Amino acid sequence: MSTPPLDDRMQRLTAVRPRLLSFARLHLRNHSQAEDAVQDTLEAAIEKQDSFSGRSGYETWVFGILKFKILDTMRVQKRQGTWQPLEDEADDEAIDRQFRRNGRWLKEARPTSWGEPEAAFESETFWQVFDACMIALPDNVARVFSLRELMGLSTEEICRELGIKENNCWVILHRARLRLRACIEQGWLTEETP
Repeated sequence: MSTPPLDDRMQRLTAVRPRLLSFARLHLRNHSQAEDAVQDTLEAAIEKQDSFSGRSGYETWVFGILKFKILDTMRVQKRQGTWQPLEDEADDEAIDRQFRRNGRWLKEARPTSWGEPEAAFESETFWQVFDACMIALPDNVARVFSLRELMGLSTEEICRELGIKENNCWVILHRARLRLRACIEQGWLTEETP
């Protein structure tokens, strides 16, 4: 695949910028640092355009650059002491109340059927609700979930970046999934059901 023409690339970068910024804010929870990470990403994409091989989509390639800028910024936050340490969540009891002692769902807490999940992913409304639900998550829970599910880091990499133990990482991921499921069901499936 050939590199898209310069005008086309600039238009695509302009078009993807809001999504980059939203993604960076989600991870960094700091508007000015998110703006800086996106600006650095756009500059890198322009400067390194010859390294775009076309093995992925252009926007995917740009998001890949942003991923490393976000990780760099998170490391700086850690060094500067602005990193928010992971803390135990106060609402563990609310999550625990969804399950019986044997670990099975309580009837009233069972997940609602999502029908065909692949179709949901093509719905703009779904992604708007997803974004709102991600923003509603506690910062550190959202960060761990996003590092794993949106940025594709392994649990080992997440633990190294965040300085947490693997079992803590899995617990946080489990909590994040439960909260997101409940939020999405409330904000999207309920709204979509006639």
